[in-house]
Amino acid sequence: MFKKSIFNYFLSALSTFVFLSITSCESRGILQSATDLTISEGFENPIGFYDANPTFSWQLPVFEDNKSQSAYQIVVASSPDLLPNNADLWDSKKQESNQSTWVKYNGKTLQSRQKVYWQVKYWNQNSETSIWSEINHFELGLLKNKDWQAKWVGLNTAKDSLRGRGKVLIHKPQYLRKGFELSNDVASARLYITAKGVFDVSINGENISDDAMSPGFTTYDKRIETLTYDVTNFIESGQNIIGVELASGWYSGRLLWGTTPWDNTISPKIVCQLELEMKNGSKKTIISDESWKGSTNGPLQFSEIYDGEIYDANLIMPNWSTNNFDDSNWTSVEVENIANNVKLEPKRHTTVKGKIKLTPTEITKKDGTLIFDLNQNMVGVSLVKVPMKKGDTLKIRFAEMLSPDGTFYTKNYRSAHSTDYYIASKDGEIEYMPKFTFHGFRFVELSGFDASKEVSKDWVTGIVQYSDFDENGTFTSSHQKLNQLQSNIVWGLRGNFLDIPTDCPQRNERLGWTGDAQVFGPTSMFNADVYKFWASWLQSVREAQLEDGAIPWTVPDSRGNKIASSGWGDVATIIPWKIYMRTGDVGFLEDNFEMMKQWVGYHQKKSNKYISNMMSFSDWLQPYPESGKNTGDTSRNLIGTAFFAHSAKLTAQAAQVLGKTEEQAKYEALYKTVATAFDNKFFDETGTIKGVTETQTSYLLALAFRLLPDNKINNAQNNLLRKLQDADNHLRTGFLGTPLLSKVLDEMGEVDLMYKLLFNETYPSWFYSINQGATTIWERWNSYSKKEGYNPMSMNSLNHYAYGAIGEWMYERVGGIAPLEAGYKQIKIAPQVRQPLTSAEASVNSPYGKIVSSWKMNGNEFQLNVVIPPNTTAKVIIPGDTKQELVLDENTFKENINIKLIKNAGDIFELLVQPGSYKFKSKIN
Repeated sequence: MFKKSIFNYFLSALSTFVFLSITSCESRGILQSATDLTISEGFENPIGFYDANPTFSWQLPVFEDNKSQSAYQIVVASSPDLLPNNADLWDSKKQESNQSTWVKYNGKTLQSRQKVYWQVKYWNQNSETSIWSEINHFELGLLKNKDWQAKWVGLNTAKDSLRGRGKVLIHKPQYLRKGFELSNDVASARLYITAKGVFDVSINGENISDDAMSPGFTTYDKRIETLTYDVTNFIESGQNIIGVELASGWYSGRLLWGTTPWDNTISPKIVCQLELEMKNGSKKTIISDESWKGSTNGPLQFSEIYDGEIYDANLIMPNWSTNNFDDSNWTSVEVENIANNVKLEPKRHTTVKGKIKLTPTEITKKDGTLIFDLNQNMVGVSLVKVPMKKGDTLKIRFAEMLSPDGTFYTKNYRSAHSTDYYIASKDGEIEYMPKFTFHGFRFVELSGFDASKEVSKDWVTGIVQYSDFDENGTFTSSHQKLNQLQSNIVWGLRGNFLDIPTDCPQRNERLGWTGDAQVFGPTSMFNADVYKFWASWLQSVREAQLEDGAIPWTVPDSRGNKIASSGWGDVATIIPWKIYMRTGDVGFLEDNFEMMKQWVGYHQKKSNKYISNMMSFSDWLQPYPESGKNTGDTSRNLIGTAFFAHSAKLTAQAAQVLGKTEEQAKYEALYKTVATAFDNKFFDETGTIKGVTETQTSYLLALAFRLLPDNKINNAQNNLLRKLQDADNHLRTGFLGTPLLSKVLDEMGEVDLMYKLLFNETYPSWFYSINQGATTIWERWNSYSKKEGYNPMSMNSLNHYAYGAIGEWMYERVGGIAPLEAGYKQIKIAPQVRQPLTSAEASVNSPYGKIVSSWKMNGNEFQLNVVIPPNTTAKVIIPGDTKQELVLDENTFKENINIKLIKNAGDIFELLVQPGSYKFKSKIN
């Protein structure tokens, strides 16, 4: 009791001290320190970092009189003891600037392995200074090939492999190991490792990470990413063992088409370099070389991404990655020097991990099998804990949905076998989770278990895997189906952001289709912290770009046909601009500007008198196509020309941001020239499509990309409305047209119509799939119906995020949060309030802090709560009868230092708002 009292007294005294310290600091003009310090695309204290020229970002703490930043100072040092006054790498000195994001490092050259420490302080709008921030740090990985002493090593599995489709071989997984002895205690140990394949590594029998499918999927002919691990606590004085499991993965595994720019017939290999610093100051390096040994006779006998795994417990090698193992019958590895034509670079976004666990909600017995329903279409693996009898084979199958008779529906997996097998070595409960594959599924079917045992839901757990990012935004409303749509969008993102942005996660594809990616980018950026994810993939897009400027259909390229598609290859201009608008990072435009120009150049090569003749997947999977084709009815020449103009315009905008005035003028002129050619070729004098099939998408492209003269716009808008009316106010748009629908109708003032399209229940609509039981976004508007069953087409993914692009409009116009200036430096809060909604709320973590817009209708009273983070401003547009009073925080609104009235007419109040939290009320007639 006495100890508890003393403890409570101590806590109380400490809290009082902290409070008085902060209060004292503020009263003396000394502010709380900056928060949320990150480098480059949002990394916090990373190890094995990729960028020797990072940028620095921070946020201002939230309190009443901290509105904006007027200056900053950054100090960078090689030791924390040198901060803040003796920074030996860089001292920015006091910079009169409101910039608190993406500040470029301008100090001494940084080297591989270097650990760097940094701090920042800021001055606010009143020239009051903050205390120094906490010290943050980053440690660089091995930045160049010359930093590697190690060699590629592995077994020759090609000679014993099965032959897959085409030239691809099916390689047996490998077990590799290396022993080494240390006579001193270790002070620090770093393991640098990567693979031509996918790997998992242990030291002295302990797995060193929970990463999955490392190192990931890149343009392997240009770059392979490396991982860095702090393994200090795994190393022992005396004998040590490194053990690596290695499988084909994307590099040497089965991929659709399989004609990759890299040689995918070679046996998988690893390169590994363990750098040790001893407590006595000496150093030692252990590398992968001729001294390593390997075996393919371990329990993992087969592993392919599309097809699953075979695990034979009879072949388990106890302690194989420890010193207590005899490897005398193992084989010496083959060795290959590191070539200079493929860069080894530190991984520049987060690894894949098991992020969420799902438990079954229902178990069904069917024809001697058990079917476990996880109640959510997901991507990852199953963890099974199942009773078995010795010698039996547990068969684990997966499906996204069931057939009407309760059996598994796997036709949409096409040739992906997507099945795991476990062969039991003894009676009793086994525990198994596959390591080098992943599946897209909601249902898990088990057979081969001990049927005499009582069935339990804990036999199966769904391990949801995706790149290790966090939630970034939220959206909810008063409408259950709209909330389900938001859930479907988020689960589609999780399922298709497994190291790269994929089209689908379950069939024999799972590739980085560029068209799907370009329409979904903004929606993903709102929902998740995926800037580093996109930056990494865009590097692969730059590397995959061909000499003539073409962008392959998929990145990394698995076809190698050197053909680009309009609307798909335009990811090269659309994603850089869209991501820039949500981050404000000029460096991202700098990185991608040359690619943007080359892509526009390719457009020009594929045009005749500025009319495109480029191949195109067109408005993919448009519903009710008169042509009967997946490419829909919109002219590919019209689509290509529209995207030619749009990409030229985006490149001009990027040039303007980068201060490249000559190139800005060049691409603006090109945009205008292409737009004129588009108008002359495809529109008559009345603003009506001519010469090609008239579609909703043809008008949407013309209007969204501003390709028509002013005198034709009204008629083109009316023609779009007519096409919608002809479809009973339902969409007839595919992958390219759908993301433009909400933007165009909103700009036309047709928000009521857009609400109707969003809330339609019948096919084709977003709610149609929800009414059929969807828990993710589907590839087709009618992938399945309760009445007609499954769509008979082979391309019928039930986890395909493209149509989830509607999320961008939901967050910006229903929730009401949009960037007016890049990076949300200036914010627009303008929710569109319509029936059937009575409330909606959105929040997003911007580079400056959290933004919130939450509205509710209470009778005819409109209530809006907003949060604006420091160092930004917001334009807040509130619907209401301007003849009646506007209420702010329960008082009649009056202009003040924080809020200025810009417009007060008709049915809106328009305000310029400084950072803070506010509650508004208005009356709506």
